[in-house]
Amino acid sequence: MIDSKLLELLVCPVSRGGLKLMREHDELWCAASRLAYPIKDGIPIMLADEARPLSDVEAEKLGQ
Repeated sequence: MIDSKLLELLVCPVSRGGLKLMREHDELWCAASRLAYPIKDGIPIMLADEARPLSDVEAEKLGQ
């Protein structure tokens, strides 16, 4: 999937906050911006236009 060292370096382009890998959704989630970035063919798509908003339930999973 995604290398752990790469995951440590990636940040949300909107909030500059950290990201959490959500394997079951093939996405990277940001609690600060409440956005989910897709992972396609093992490559994270870190574009705000490609992100989707997290639902309230999903945001709660991140501890908000």
